[in-house]
Amino acid sequence: MTAPTTAQRLLQLDGVTVRFGKPGARPALDAVDLAVAAREIVCVLGPSGSGKSTLLRVVAGLQRSDAGQVLLEGRDQSAVPTHRRGVGLMFQDHQLFPQRDVAGNVAFGLRMRGASRGDRERTVTELLDLVGLPGAQRRAVASLSGGEQQRVALARALAPRPRLLMLDEPLGQLDRGLRERLVVELRRLFRELGTTVLAVTHDQGEAFALADRVVVMQDGRIAQTGTPLEVWQRPATEFVARFLGFDNVVEATVQGEAALTPWGKVPVPDGTVDGPCRLLVRPAGVRLTSARDGLPCTVAARTFRGTHVALLLRPKSGPQIEAACALRNAPETGETVGIAFAAQDVVVLDTAAG
Repeated sequence: MTAPTTAQRLLQLDGVTVRFGKPGARPALDAVDLAVAAREIVCVLGPSGSGKSTLLRVVAGLQRSDAGQVLLEGRDQSAVPTHRRGVGLMFQDHQLFPQRDVAGNVAFGLRMRGASRGDRERTVTELLDLVGLPGAQRRAVASLSGGEQQRVALARALAPRPRLLMLDEPLGQLDRGLRERLVVELRRLFRELGTTVLAVTHDQGEAFALADRVVVMQDGRIAQTGTPLEVWQRPATEFVARFLGFDNVVEATVQGEAALTPWGKVPVPDGTVDGPCRLLVRPAGVRLTSARDGLPCTVAARTFRGTHVALLLRPKSGPQIEAACALRNAPETGETVGIAFAAQDVVVLDTAAG
């Protein structure tokens, strides 16, 4: 999915800057431009300190910006308080009211807006059905599991029908198995309701499973934006590549159809410009051969990853290389293998962008 056009934009950030601490310190947000279309699910991904939570707080009105604008449906929000922005918020710790039962939590925003009792009851019933907790209205919050509390918090955020739903590490406190199940349910639910979502997370798997578009942040700036597939297959910079877990990055010089690297010649995609660069070889593009047919390497380590085996290979010269292969084809630690490289998994990184 490409960035939304002006007519499609529900949310737009123009040059948003936030500074904390002493003058001259690096901004928490540095002239950030971002647009989110109606019904789009955008996940902001990045390490701690990258600015992703600050971005969410600025959009919500919980943090003032030092420069720039936040526009919702084309209207500047600088003078609009949080409770009048028409946005929903869901945080990592859920922040449920322990003194209220499930229905009381879900209906809280509706009560604040003066909805009738009948409307509140109908909406609560509908949302609890949607999030997979039918008939849970009278249950106490303390009796709920972590996953059930997450569902109640989501229903509460959705109850007032926000034009934009914002999620801050919504699944961060749950175990991995539950996170993986719930993220699929969340995407289905948002699609069913037509909800526009802006979520922040440090978990790339969660972001890629949930999002239509991923925004990777680095030091208060946007390092890359694109569909999950685009970002995964073609990281823009060395920072993005390493954040995603790709470590096969080396200095190289492109000459025609190949690049000269510490591993020898590596094929590059058609149209690659000649000259020095930083080169990424994704592990899927490292192909095992016999030692005489490829670059000889010793298997330094192997790790079972469920769907494949990750290999750490040590060539006679140059840095170690990560490879991925099927379990049935995985060599043992200490074996000598050869490797070749597939051009479709070679990425020339943008050194100017970081």
